Amino acid sequence: MENSEKEVKKKSKRGIENYSLEALEKAKKSQQVLDMHIDEIDSNLNMVGIVGRKIKARIPRNEASSIVGDDGLVEERHIVNKKGKVIPVCIKEIITNEDGSVELVMSKRMLELKVRKWMYMHLKPGMKLKGVVVATTEYAAFVDVGGGVTGILKLLDISDSMLQSAADMFKVSQRIEVIVKKYDRDTGRIELSYKEFLGSFEENIQKYHEGDIVEGIVRNRIKSGVFVELQPNLVGLAEHVNGIEYGQKVLVSIRRIIPEKKKIKLIIIG
Repeated sequence: MENSEKEVKKKSKRGIENYSLEALEKAKKSQQVLDMHIDEIDSNLNMVGIVGRKIKARIPRNEASSIVGDDGLVEERHIVNKKGKVIPVCIKEIITNEDGSVELVMSKRMLELKVRKWMYMHLKPGMKLKGVVVATTEYAAFVDVGGGVTGILKLLDISDSMLQSAADMFKVSQRIEVIVKKYDRDTGRIELSYKEFLGSFEENIQKYHEGDIVEGIVRNRIKSGVFVELQPNLVGLAEHVNGIEYGQKVLVSIRRIIPEKKKIKLIIIG
């Protein structure tokens, strides 16, 4: 399945080629998704910019997101980082000036609600979505899966490599594909998974053989040894060696592969 935002705006254009009032009215009525370039953020946290090549447009603070804080206002974090970016929006209002020029009031909130409605009707576990990483923490990555709707991607669903932070795998603004793991229609919470795209143990182990000497990355320490990542979603266990740290690249020898237990025993040699 394509990104849910793409499904919502299917068959619609992201720009207005015909700048007539009639075309704008049609885009407003159909809630067509348009691109708006954000030139500045004013003192009231309204976003100001242009749609197309010449139509002045603004997004009032209360239309910047469907998510609001305890005070009922859209939080600054959903606004201040948008300067200089192009974001998808819908037309909320068309203003015709006395000189015949047109200005647009745009809404990101409308698009988010549109996407959420589509998700409520169609989203289910197992669906594939395309998304953009918007934040990384020590316990998860947060992925925009369309229209500002964000899902959580926990470390254990990113990889089996025992990462200490989602930043070890992803960068903010990185585009990735994810799978819906859980979707709670009551709360709108979306749990995602990524590691299915990295291959299973059986698939990844095929290119390795006992006796091979390969490079790996130290990922974790436990009482019985050190976990070394040979490639994303494939780790082996080596005996403790002094002076190595998390994230360090090491040279290892594959001592034994145990397919039935999905285990790899390693020796750190350098």
